[in-house]
Amino acid sequence: MVREKIRISTRTLQWKCVESRTDSKRLSYGRFILSPLMKGQADTIGIAMRRALLGEIEGTCIIRATFEKIPHEFSTTAGIQESVHEILMNLKEIVLRSNLYGIHDASICAKGPGYVTAQNIILPPSVEIIDNTQHIASLTEPIDFCIGLEIERNRGYCIKLRNNFQDRSYPIDSVFMPVRNANHSVYSYGNGNENQEILFLEIWTNGSLTPKEALHEASRNLIDLFIPFLHAEEENLDLEKNQPKVTLPLFTFHNRLAKLRKNKKEIVLKSIFIDQLELTPKIYNCLKRYNIHTLSDLLNKSQEDLIQIEHFHIEDVKHILGVLEIEKNFAIDLPKNPF
Repeated sequence: MVREKIRISTRTLQWKCVESRTDSKRLSYGRFILSPLMKGQADTIGIAMRRALLGEIEGTCIIRATFEKIPHEFSTTAGIQESVHEILMNLKEIVLRSNLYGIHDASICAKGPGYVTAQNIILPPSVEIIDNTQHIASLTEPIDFCIGLEIERNRGYCIKLRNNFQDRSYPIDSVFMPVRNANHSVYSYGNGNENQEILFLEIWTNGSLTPKEALHEASRNLIDLFIPFLHAEEENLDLEKNQPKVTLPLFTFHNRLAKLRKNKKEIVLKSIFIDQLELTPKIYNCLKRYNIHTLSDLLNKSQEDLIQIEHFHIEDVKHILGVLEIEKNFAIDLPKNPF
């Protein structure tokens, strides 16, 4: 049993793990309670936690496979029982655990006859296979079976666009969701105006993290999302009355940013969070880890500052430039040649 107490006003909130089990290498279950809560609070917390558990937790997946001498995704090869498409579907089911960011290379090298499983995958350091017995292919003849792989840590569900397969490289639709399912329920007790509630949370994971780890990560992600609202220095601002078009600098334009401060327009920049920008998950995660939460934070950094961020490259800087040039999102005029 796991118990933790949180003091809120005169009440002490207590959460506890009341059930924990591992059904298989790829399925773990946990049941938690939080109490005592005031009427209505259990649903507020439960709904937010379920959304965070299913959508805000990162996972690691195989995102691309490259085959040798295979012309098409639905083709078959002598000595291999499965088609390329079936092998790709099997690779999609591989469950990985890692803390690496960015795209990393892996590979499979095996010789038939025999079965190819997840155990045959050669991975970079700090990447772990949850179930080594996961099936990939069946080799019926003494042939060499080699595949190049790419793995990535991300969140949500990513549908890959198909290319023309000329390089024999096949993208894999990836499910970066370690939490398979999450439910919440509420139990009310007490009389009259003294009604209180108990929140029950049920979490199922794919084995790459425990339900308790998923609960901790979802909680941290929710806290990160609400931190911007704690900035007390924000003034009361009627955005509808303060929507003049602003010419914004990018990165090294500290002189122009100073002018914006003098004109009291920096508040507009602080009102735009990077969550609203159409950034890739990798760029978004890198910026958040660097404590860049708003457009103002971003513009206060130089290009050199951004390049120093781990896993950040010049292509990422160019991507940010392209995103900020979309004026219709924020009614902002950007310089045509910011550098």
